[in-house]
Amino acid sequence: MPIGNRSMGLDVGSKTVGVAISDLMGWTAQGIETISIDEESGDFGYQRLQELIEEYKVDKIIIGLPKNMNNTMGPRAEASQTFGENLQKLVPDCQIIYQDERLTTSQAQRMLIEEGNVSRKKRKKVIDKLAAVMILQNYLNYKK
Repeated sequence: MPIGNRSMGLDVGSKTVGVAISDLMGWTAQGIETISIDEESGDFGYQRLQELIEEYKVDKIIIGLPKNMNNTMGPRAEASQTFGENLQKLVPDCQIIYQDERLTTSQAQRMLIEEGNVSRKKRKKVIDKLAAVMILQNYLNYKK
């Protein structure tokens, strides 16, 4: 797999994975897709992610880690780590980094309501992608 210098941000949920990608300079994050997954049947969207990783020549994958407010790991954070560990086996040349994402989904929701006046139905479609953008952008800002 070709390796480039882009980073990918992932917001892993129980039904979808929001995907964001950095620009070539590593300054800005842009949402590209929301992948539907089905935890029950074991479909985690890994094949589509591999396609995107190759297409965008990704070398770092930033996965949001939804810790509890008291900094402990709950079931969702553990699920995100398991997701990352399984993805690492499929893309061993990529570095997997976990980014604390407490409050990113609620921040994204607030942004869509206050600034975008986006309907509830439309919010559900873009919330995970926007959360992925925020996870990746926070990482890119911190990296600088």
